[in-house]
Amino acid sequence: MIFLLASLIPLGIAMNNSGATRLIADQLVLLGRDLSPYGLLTVLFVVTTVLTAILSNSAAVVLLLPVGVQVAEALGISPLTTMFVITFGASNCFMTPIGYQTNTMVYGAGGYRFLDFVKVGGPLSLLLTLVIPPLAIWLYGL
Repeated sequence: MIFLLASLIPLGIAMNNSGATRLIADQLVLLGRDLSPYGLLTVLFVVTTVLTAILSNSAAVVLLLPVGVQVAEALGISPLTTMFVITFGASNCFMTPIGYQTNTMVYGAGGYRFLDFVKVGGPLSLLLTLVIPPLAIWLYGL
């Protein structure tokens, strides 16, 4: 985990310096023009959740937070709301045993299968996808 984080922070900086962050943000801005702010925040939440299931929550935040802020500024959405949606999406790591350290620790010791995480974590992640973006808009505004 330490090596993962140690390697992803420079990756996030490299993405920003190379223009990859801007490229991804530009594509999301094009998508965001066709969506409502709620729709865009939901897309950011889902993308963060999927990335969290593959990597880790810290890695998802490091990679997506600069993208989310650039998208928010370009579309006139509050960057604070976008940051909270991405942060909560990164905490939504219930669908895989590799999404969070505790999931990994109980995976083998508890005798769980990969599908067990999908069965329980999938509906929970869907519920949070429906709740978090409107809650963030209500609390932090657009």
